Amino acid sequence: MLDGFTHLSGYFAPSEQVELIKMVQKLVAQAPLFRPKMPRSGKPFSVKMTNCGELGWVSDKDGGYRYQATHPETSRAWPRMPERFLELWADVADCPADPEACLINYYAAGTKLGSHVDSDEAETRAPVVSVSLGDDAVFHVGGLKRSDPKTRLVLKSGDVAILGGESRLAYHGIDRVMKETSELIGGGGRFNLTLRRVTPLPM
Repeated sequence: MLDGFTHLSGYFAPSEQVELIKMVQKLVAQAPLFRPKMPRSGKPFSVKMTNCGELGWVSDKDGGYRYQATHPETSRAWPRMPERFLELWADVADCPADPEACLINYYAAGTKLGSHVDSDEAETRAPVVSVSLGDDAVFHVGGLKRSDPKTRLVLKSGDVAILGGESRLAYHGIDRVMKETSELIGGGGRFNLTLRRVTPLPM
């Protein structure tokens, strides 16, 4: 495993997880979940998502992967990032500037996310900080090449994972979500929050 990957098991206590889910529900009410589509093919992702912050990540057949300031379906600005998200970033990111985007992904039971690199950001010196809420997920992280060996671990509700340093551009993904391993989310499933800096850090 590359240096810079950190797994903070149980970072958020159960009571904090409940508060975080309430925040997520409010954000989803303002910016509804949507299903991004693959560039070129237009095939929909299995994961539903939305965003909060100044920028949000989107993808569709014509525009491809990108960040933009508005929701692709409502054309409204993304909701503001909650202060608790910014506090997490300040605590673990070791970055001189705030995150600009928080991707909010919803994984139903059995959902996967193939091995990929988070490379759509202009600033890769800042880490990607990820929060798991809800059902357990089997996560893998590898190297800078798709073919590099992968390490697998289970991300549980309340865990925080950080891709920084050498691991910032490592291949990673979700192999599966384990059904009924948490009662946090009504109806089951898993929310994953990923905080990101998109534009270059101030010099």
